[in-house]
Amino acid sequence: MNIVLYKPEIPQNTGNIIRLCANINANLHLIQPLGFSLNDRNLRRAALDYFDLCNVYIHKNFQEFLEYNKSSKIYLTDTKATNIYSEINFNISDTFIFGSESKGIDKSILDKFISDSKIYIPMFPNVRSINICNSVSIIAYECLRQNNYKF
Repeated sequence: MNIVLYKPEIPQNTGNIIRLCANINANLHLIQPLGFSLNDRNLRRAALDYFDLCNVYIHKNFQEFLEYNKSSKIYLTDTKATNIYSEINFNISDTFIFGSESKGIDKSILDKFISDSKIYIPMFPNVRSINICNSVSIIAYECLRQNNYKF
């Protein structure tokens, strides 16, 4: 499984996602620009000693990531998507892209993908979206559940 953070802004969130990726044997891809340094104290504190247990890849931009990732199916998370994440059949090799905490995924990127590739987590109306760490966990564990927790 590949987890992709597009332009992540908050080091503590990325640190928590590093811990999650280490625990579920997922690769983590970070697409620049990052809102922090990889040596950020808050990132390291949130990641604890899991940083070295996770495969973390840094990409200069989205296009570079696409060139690197040619073989797995890509799902983009978007609050305006029409497909509920739990109604999609995932493979353990799938890729899940999450946008920056304040802006999500750029519309220009979303427009390049068909609607079947866009998924959302249902939430109560008129409430801001849930924390990215929770979103990654929800979708990653649904993928694992569907694949009988084969890491």
